[in-house]
Amino acid sequence: MSRTSLLDQEVARAMSALSAAAKKGLGDPVLAELVMIRASQINHCAFCLDMHLRIARENGESEDRLHLLNAWEEAEDLYTERERAALALTEAVTVLTDGFVPDEVYEQAAKHFDEAGLAHLIGLITAINGWNRLMVSRRIPPGGYQP
Repeated sequence: MSRTSLLDQEVARAMSALSAAAKKGLGDPVLAELVMIRASQINHCAFCLDMHLRIARENGESEDRLHLLNAWEEAEDLYTERERAALALTEAVTVLTDGFVPDEVYEQAAKHFDEAGLAHLIGLITAINGWNRLMVSRRIPPGGYQP
């Protein structure tokens, strides 16, 4: 398989199924895109950033919120409490090398998501981190996303 080919089809189908189930269960496509963009920013995944920024715009996300997502804690008036809780959890799960997800981050997310919603949110964060690692390690360049 060449470096520029995406993945083995079986792996791609499994990853896509996980992503779709988590996103569907979350029930908020705008929040899902914010989560996937933020994880992709942390992981430096240009392909996923390009793709999820396009999808977020298609879903009506504002340019201000997209431009300031990397500094969401300072731009707190642009994001709801629920979104901020999801973004904090996204960062904690994405950067597990710093240790466990802090209790206060998990508890804040649990205030805004029921048990199923929290499971889907963590599933989505896990899926996008997997995609980021696959795309970055395969050196898949941005611009190849086709809706």
